[in-house]
Amino acid sequence: MSTCPIYREQLQESERGPHTSKLFGIRFPLMVEPFAFDNAAALSEDYDGGHWEFFILSNGGFYMVPTGRESFHVVCANGYEGDLSADAFGIASCLYAYSLLSFAIDEEVASTCARQYHWLRDYAAQHPEAAAIWRATD
Repeated sequence: MSTCPIYREQLQESERGPHTSKLFGIRFPLMVEPFAFDNAAALSEDYDGGHWEFFILSNGGFYMVPTGRESFHVVCANGYEGDLSADAFGIASCLYAYSLLSFAIDEEVASTCARQYHWLRDYAAQHPEAAAIWRATD
C-alpha cells in the first residue's frame, strides 16, 4: 500500500470514452461497467440505475460514483449492513467488480482488473469511510 496521498480527478463527459478505452479497451462498456452496476444493485436496494461520475486516481486507478443520492443503505452477504456515502458506495461497487473480473478467463481483463483493484484499494485506505468500505467488501 502506498504511503503517499492519492488524489482523484473527475473526468469530464468528453473525456470518459477516451480514458476508459485507454484503461480497459472495448471491455469497459461490455464487462467492467455492467459488473459495477450489477454489484451496486446487489449491495443496495436504494440503487436503481442512473448516471455515474467517473474519477481517475493519481496512482493510475479509476472508479465510478452513482449520482442522485447522497448515501446508500448497504446489506452485504458477508453480514455487513450500514450506510455508505455515494462515493464510498461507488468505491465498494468497483472493488467488487474488479475483484470478480480479476478471475476472468481473458488474461488481459484479469490483469487489468487486478491492478485496478489494488490501486482503488490503496485510495480507499485513505478514504474517510475506509472502515465501512472494508466491512462492506470483506
